[in-house]
Amino acid sequence: AQGLDPTKAALGLVEDARAMGAAAEALSLKAQGRSQQLFGTVRITASVIVANLMLPPILAALRQAEPSIQIEVVASDANQNLLRRDADIAIRMADPTQNALLARKLGDTPIGLFATRAYFDRHGRVGSKDDLVRHDLIGLDRSDFLIRGFAGRGIQLTREQFALRTDDGMLTWHLLLAGAGIGVAQVVLANRYHDLEQVDAGIALGALPVWLVMSEEVRSNARIRRVADFLSSALTDVLRGSPSQV
Repeated sequence: AQGLDPTKAALGLVEDARAMGAAAEALSLKAQGRSQQLFGTVRITASVIVANLMLPPILAALRQAEPSIQIEVVASDANQNLLRRDADIAIRMADPTQNALLARKLGDTPIGLFATRAYFDRHGRVGSKDDLVRHDLIGLDRSDFLIRGFAGRGIQLTREQFALRTDDGMLTWHLLLAGAGIGVAQVVLANRYHDLEQVDAGIALGALPVWLVMSEEVRSNARIRRVADFLSSALTDVLRGSPSQV
């Protein structure tokens, strides 16, 4: 086993290789940033909900406006590393943390508790915070994000008090629309469905920030800048509840 231990020279080569890889990525980003052409591919990442429920009409309009630009979409609730070119543009629902990123805040999206009118007709309305525990709640499976969020608002819930649990955002959305229980949703999205009714029992869940983020190295790329500006304008309209984007 001793003969397999890495030598100092070998360890040095590993560090050199890592440095060369990082330098190559930086050069690639700079080369991409110098492109002034309005054709080619732009890769966008967004949360599952945003990608499925907000982006489709926006991307359809973008394709009409810029038919020479192709779009790739990564629908994921995990943050993609823009510095490693996992994506060119990210739509994020949290404050950016990576260095060397350009971030543009588009607004805030209020969130609330919703269920269908049919669900409330069967189970009754929520009269108070304490009344919430007798209802069928839709929550997360492996994350305690909602439990901590409710606790911060004086509502103590356990994992078992969420009758339906999943980490799939779109499944949560479809369970909500199917009348399976009460779930958390963005107000701007829930308001599109007349059958959804917001819980009105003094339960304020606040709002999530919405950011458009890209690498500083690609800001001079005309193609990426065009898509970023288009997304920024369209998503700002969505957050404001503009009828043209709903």
